[in-house]
Amino acid sequence: MATDMQKLLGTSEEDDDEEMDMDVKEEDDGDRRNRDTRAASGSSNDEFMFQQSMQDQVGTPGGGGSRRSRPLEEKERTKLRERHRRAITARILGGLRRHGNYNLRVRADINDVIAALAREAGWVVLPDGTTFPAKSQGTKPTGGSSAVAAGSSASHIASQQTSTPALRVVSSGRRSPVELSACRMKGVFTPAPSPYDIFPTQSPELVGSVNKAEGLVGCSVDVINSKQILEIPPNLTEQDFSGTPYVPVYVMLPLGVINMKCEMADRDGLVKHLRILKSIHVDGVKVDCWWGIVEGHSPQEYNWTGYRQLFQMVRDLNLKIQVLMSFHECGGNVGDDVCIPLPHWVAEIGRTNPDIYFTDREGRRNPECLSWGIDKERILRGRTALEVYFDYMRSFRIELAEFLEDGVISMVEIGLGPCGELRYPSCPIKHGWRYPGVGEFQCYDKYLSKSLRKAAESRGHLFWARGPDNTGSYNSQPQGTGFFCDGGDYDGLYGRFFLTWYSQVLIDHADQILSLAKLVFDSSCIAAKLPDVHWWYRTASHAAELTAGFYNPSNRDGYAAITSTLKKHGATLSFVSGEVQVLNRPDDFSGALGEPEAVAWQVLNAAWDSDTPVARENSLPCHDRVGYNKMLESVKFRNDPDRRHLSSFAYSRLVPALMEGHNIVEFERFVKKLHGEAVMNHHHHHQQV
Repeated sequence: MATDMQKLLGTSEEDDDEEMDMDVKEEDDGDRRNRDTRAASGSSNDEFMFQQSMQDQVGTPGGGGSRRSRPLEEKERTKLRERHRRAITARILGGLRRHGNYNLRVRADINDVIAALAREAGWVVLPDGTTFPAKSQGTKPTGGSSAVAAGSSASHIASQQTSTPALRVVSSGRRSPVELSACRMKGVFTPAPSPYDIFPTQSPELVGSVNKAEGLVGCSVDVINSKQILEIPPNLTEQDFSGTPYVPVYVMLPLGVINMKCEMADRDGLVKHLRILKSIHVDGVKVDCWWGIVEGHSPQEYNWTGYRQLFQMVRDLNLKIQVLMSFHECGGNVGDDVCIPLPHWVAEIGRTNPDIYFTDREGRRNPECLSWGIDKERILRGRTALEVYFDYMRSFRIELAEFLEDGVISMVEIGLGPCGELRYPSCPIKHGWRYPGVGEFQCYDKYLSKSLRKAAESRGHLFWARGPDNTGSYNSQPQGTGFFCDGGDYDGLYGRFFLTWYSQVLIDHADQILSLAKLVFDSSCIAAKLPDVHWWYRTASHAAELTAGFYNPSNRDGYAAITSTLKKHGATLSFVSGEVQVLNRPDDFSGALGEPEAVAWQVLNAAWDSDTPVARENSLPCHDRVGYNKMLESVKFRNDPDRRHLSSFAYSRLVPALMEGHNIVEFERFVKKLHGEAVMNHHHHHQQV
């Protein structure tokens, strides 16, 4: 029963016990916690205080029970009673979440459930529990309560993946009265726009409307109605995402959050930022576990100290973690602000044997990550690259087991190439590549050359045992090359042979590492990251995708084989999308015949066809409403009759600017929309923690 309960609540047994003991603890414990919270936040933040009082209510059945000392047996009895009560609550919550799509926080209590049901009936519930019928009731969601009654046994709950036809929005409580009335008024001001109504020119108006909502808090519903309709920026039509499925939001931590000695770089600053993220109901964080840091000095000597402390801190704040096994170097790519090379001992091997790195036709080596040609070559001090990756993952699994077992780590993404993405490093800035060059094939190290020769021999055409020689250079355009131009060699017999081999090496690499990751992480969710290579998508050859390893010309689907490989290992597809970049540089895309939306659509459909879950990550930071709206469209598909949505969204990245007044308000609004909550169509005052 306890394990069922943990599954439902997503908490650890330890944490459970700690909360079950709450009613047994002495008074000063709660007071101290209040004091700590106040001290940490620097102000007596109402939200934290409210959370605390909620916990105290739950903790003291019969009111004030914990205030007197009692004999030991009575404490034990109370503890058992509390455990029993929590088990029942857990099943109720599980049923509501899974069968009724109720969006209840992890540690919800019965007050939250009652509030949720009242809200669904169209009533307004204030943070202090005052409940009254809304004056302007919107239409009630269809579906009645049938979905809720659909059995709450653990076996039913396992069918969590089936999407329910009746989806409703019920938030986690704690909202300002203004927002609450907004929930019931969504019919008033949201037109149903097409996803393409948003134009990049609107952002200045948005910035102007920042603080208009501040004077509204505490007004009556009617006043808000009239003001709200006036306050909306004239051309910005926004979709209403209330009632859509709950998509968990993760924020990627800074690349250098753990330093080269495997210590936390800025503990206090990070705690402060994490508290703010928690206060706006972000679900968790995403962090790179750098191979160059953990196994940096000598083979099979791992140091996880800083990561253990970081995970502990995140767990204490009741946030979740997505981990990226980063087998690549950091530094030299867009957005890299720190330098974390591959392990020192690997670099030493590379000095005498540079063929361990990806190599282009001119013989330039790229030390960003190891060539897939050595996956099975025993040249890393007696180990193959696959064994090295496996040992690293196994060390993580053993050393940080507690965080996997109690569900704090919700996903482990396996780095499969440069930037942790499954692709060849075909566009290295350090070798002079600039957007939108086609890039170059990276198969000229001796190990991949040997593999190509074997493939050519088995076809009986030894003269095919070479890379193409008419592909131009990194910054060529497709039409300027004999290989990538319309009707070029890419579509001839040799071109097809070469591209089939080149893309198969990529698929085999993913297949082998993911099968090892599945062995190590067993029941945990694993994932693989795929980039969005969108330039030259509207040409016949799709040159940039070809050099990156995606054999996806206009007459062939290059992503289906990749998604079916992920499906085979039960892995989630983590897709890095660049749609927001279109807003920032629309001209570049038309010039490069790129189409991020089309690439994304193709990749998503390949995943849906193979029934592979999809998580998403944005490639460039964005702090404005127009950009966030663009991201929302790429996460929630309003016109999809199947109501498909992503399994999670990772926001890149936690920078100080994100925490500034206006930006954090915009971000909170974005998080609410991803969570499927109703949002006011303008800003409300946000008190920073």
